[in-house]
Amino acid sequence: MACDICGKGGVRIRKVARTYGKGKNLLVIENVPVVTCPHCGESYLEANTLHEIERIKQQRKGFAHERPVAVANFR
Repeated sequence: MACDICGKGGVRIRKVARTYGKGKNLLVIENVPVVTCPHCGESYLEANTLHEIERIKQQRKGFAHERPVAVANFR
């Protein structure tokens, strides 16, 4: 697979957690596939991933499970 930014091969897919919203509207989506290029250093989400994230956000009650989350500030 080639990088959409620099065109070189060897990109890696990393699974990360992304947060959307805040307070009572906070939604954490785990295992989001992020494309990372070792050559140019760019990381990006593919279009199909962005569409799925939007679908999850719109239908969050059908996907989300409530869990307590510890929150810390970086100072």
